[in-house]
Amino acid sequence: MALKLTTNNFETEVYQSDIPVLVDFYADWCGPCKAMAPVVDALAGEYEGKAKVGKINTDENQDVAMEYGVMSIPTFIVFKGGKAVKKMIGMQDKRTLVAALEEAL
Repeated sequence: MALKLTTNNFETEVYQSDIPVLVDFYADWCGPCKAMAPVVDALAGEYEGKAKVGKINTDENQDVAMEYGVMSIPTFIVFKGGKAVKKMIGMQDKRTLVAALEEAL
């Protein structure tokens, strides 16, 4: 299950993480976001201990979405060492997300 990220825990869970973090920027009303949810949750399980996989609701945490210029959802950003290293906009296939995570490991 993907980690639930918020403005309050983003600093600790993402910026201060010693392992790469894949963040899914989503909203509850977004159809493509719902379609991506099982893939995101599966990756969270597969990468447990190697990387974090989290989701942040853009409606509830607009400040974080604005900071990273998230205009379309879903948007996926891989963070490494507290910095955004890869940004992918729109639905992605699992292979693309895996490749982005592997690159950051």
